[in-house]
This record gives sequence, C-alpha cells and structure tokens, in this order.
Amino acid sequence: MPKEGIHPQWYPDAKVICNGEEVMRVGSTQPEINVEVWSGNHPFYTGTQKIIDTEGRVDRFLRKYGMLGKQEKKDSES
Repeated sequence: MPKEGIHPQWYPDAKVICNGEEVMRVGSTQPEINVEVWSGNHPFYTGTQKIIDTEGRVDRFLRKYGMLGKQEKKDSES
C-alpha cells in the first residue's frame, strides 16, 4: 500500500510559461513552470540554428572526413 502524505501535490494541467505567454500544459508538481527556452523558440527546432566556429573546428572536421573537398569541387564547377 502506498504511504499517504509523502508525495507532493500533482497538477495534471500545469501551465508552461515562456516570455509571459502560456505555451503548453503538462503534468507537474508545480502549478506554473516559467521557462526561457522551449521547442517553439529554440534555434535547433525553428531552423535558425547557426554554428559558431571561431577556431575552424567544423572546417577541419569536414576536411578530415572528405566532406569539404567534395562540396568545394561542386561549387567551383558551377
């Protein structure tokens, strides 16, 4: 038998709030959850993600595995 009084209150319809706007409802132990990032404004999910490469790591990776050379050849042929 489960023990009574040891579990926090469960809110099955808790509001998730981002920038003062309700974005979804979920089950939680808090009635409201304030978040800064969610899938609706995260760059990965919105397609606005940018790769910041200050030390050339991406180019080095692409050259190492032969991906950069193929792309450069296709671009120069056009």
